[in-house]
Amino acid sequence: MVTSMYRRSLLAAFAVCLGASLLPGTAMSQAYPTKPVRIVVPYAAGGAVDTLARVIGAQLSKQLGTPVIVENKPGASANLGADYVAHADPDGYTVLLGANGLTTNMTLFRHLKFDTLKDFAPVAKVGYAPLVLVVNPSLKTETLKDLIALAKSQPGKLFYGSSGNGSSGHLAVESLKLATGIDAAHVPYKGGAPALRDLLGGRIAFVMTNPLEVIPYVKSGQLRALAVGAAKRIDSLPEVPTFPEAGVPNYEASVWWGIVAPAHTPPAIVARLSEETLKALNDEQVRDKLAKMGAVIDPGNAQQFGAFLKEDVARWAKVIQTAGIHAD
Repeated sequence: MVTSMYRRSLLAAFAVCLGASLLPGTAMSQAYPTKPVRIVVPYAAGGAVDTLARVIGAQLSKQLGTPVIVENKPGASANLGADYVAHADPDGYTVLLGANGLTTNMTLFRHLKFDTLKDFAPVAKVGYAPLVLVVNPSLKTETLKDLIALAKSQPGKLFYGSSGNGSSGHLAVESLKLATGIDAAHVPYKGGAPALRDLLGGRIAFVMTNPLEVIPYVKSGQLRALAVGAAKRIDSLPEVPTFPEAGVPNYEASVWWGIVAPAHTPPAIVARLSEETLKALNDEQVRDKLAKMGAVIDPGNAQQFGAFLKEDVARWAKVIQTAGIHAD
């Protein structure tokens, strides 16, 4: 009898272990998270992406019941932070809040240590901010058509600035050059702030940049906004036309954001993170804070963000290769 009871106990224990082994993702997701979650931002503290991460992270912390810590790892055109997360433990406790560089750097850099489409598990798309083309008022251009005409009359003599080679502003202008046939010379800076300083000083002709960085200057009259790279006008600059309205059809330019985890993160944990991120983005206070930044909330789940990443890699590869741009 003792032997029979012992055998039944062994069989029951085996069944429990077998069931647990068949559902590892479910078991892990039910326990997750048991410690702080880190959102790595591949840019310096105080910028738009950093602010975005802190707003979303604070809400995620409430929802998950655990601290969500923002960790800045800037450098190498956002590749430093991305590479760090790509090689982090795939346990759901280290994720990346990335931007356009996740897809554009695939073509810009010939010796990357990671592959965006292979080394990350898409979690969620957050949204975007349309870029704004701004000029110094001293430049005699009241409209985008004026700027295009001026650039065509002086090929290669107008200078535009960006936050660096391969940045969203750099690629946006290169795309605009292809769309309009203009020729303007690129001046790369180590960040958006020094580019704007030279624009304010009249040392360069124009910049394409995030609305968060230029709205105060446009409102004060220190800079003139000629067009916004969105499908429709934005609430923060309602008087500024879109590029199609200003004479360049089918043209849009924006900086977007999304969250990815290391590849091989358990699907159940990716699904949980995706669900919680979308829930956070639907919070009224979060939406209000992000809208004041000039951000457009455009959430997408893991599958939708994965499809977006593939499309964006292909889209920008054409622009970068046609323009002959390399960052290394």
